[in-house]
Amino acid sequence: MFKRSEKVNVKKEISLISYINPKSIISEQYRTIQTNIQFSTIEKVYRTLIITSPGLGEGKTTITANLGVVMAQQGKKILIVDADLRNPIIHYIFKTENMTGLTNVLIQQTSLQEAIRKTEIEKLDILPSGPISSNPAELLSSDAMKELMEQALEEYDVILFDSPPVNSVAEAQILSNLGDGVVLVVNSGKTKKETGIKALESLKSAKAKLLGVVLNNKK
Repeated sequence: MFKRSEKVNVKKEISLISYINPKSIISEQYRTIQTNIQFSTIEKVYRTLIITSPGLGEGKTTITANLGVVMAQQGKKILIVDADLRNPIIHYIFKTENMTGLTNVLIQQTSLQEAIRKTEIEKLDILPSGPISSNPAELLSSDAMKELMEQALEEYDVILFDSPPVNSVAEAQILSNLGDGVVLVVNSGKTKKETGIKALESLKSAKAKLLGVVLNNKK
């Protein structure tokens, strides 16, 4: 397990602090998280990572975005997938449109290559959520989702999935079971002990491989 103890501000204008100010203390903490993931085991390379939280507003999306940045800065080819199909935010952070994305690929309206968006950060691409779906759990548990992951892994070194909160909807457990590993983000000023425990139990029941817990917004 690992914990992040630096305060992270989730306002959009500084969400990508690891890109805007790569020499900052907070950016260094993101690199520490990346290193802890990399060396969490010597037996397996984690290429599909699910970033989730117990509830809303705990900073999981900001951490997903900045992890993607620091991994790309290390020379890896990274894809960030906005799999929070009820409350997508990744396209706002990277200032791109969300007319097409993950949902369109899963229902075969468009190809993965056509839906992926380049960012101004070298080696970092994103797959926005696409139009909000009325059946997100069904889409994410489909064979099309597994095929998308396999296809993306042919081109990218690591895929980061910004997942919905694990205590709110079923999709987080679905994703957690599909990914190589899970990072749980908890907010020291918001997450209650019982909700954190519930999140851990949900991940355990999904047979997820929990890589660590990021403590966000510590005073």
